[in-house]
Amino acid sequence: MVKRIGTARRKTRQKLSIPKRERGRIAIRRILSTFNVGDKIALKIDPSFRKGQYFPRFHGLAGEVKSQRGACYEVEITDINKKKRVIVHPAHLKRL
Repeated sequence: MVKRIGTARRKTRQKLSIPKRERGRIAIRRILSTFNVGDKIALKIDPSFRKGQYFPRFHGLAGEVKSQRGACYEVEITDINKKKRVIVHPAHLKRL
């Protein structure tokens, strides 16, 4: 197999760009937002906040909160036909 060169953020110019009006500092309410177990959420990376980011392949997927791990949440998503658990900071989660 070919060895991949680079980090997880490679080839994400369009995916991780945000509109001009939304650029700048992240709102504190997004960092401190809380979710309950069983809540339906959408994964949306905020590129200005690096802590608790997940792999960009899962950007835009919907999932369910399964548990809390410290300041982050464990979210179960479906990647093609397989169930996966991703650890995500609340700054990158959006309630559905």
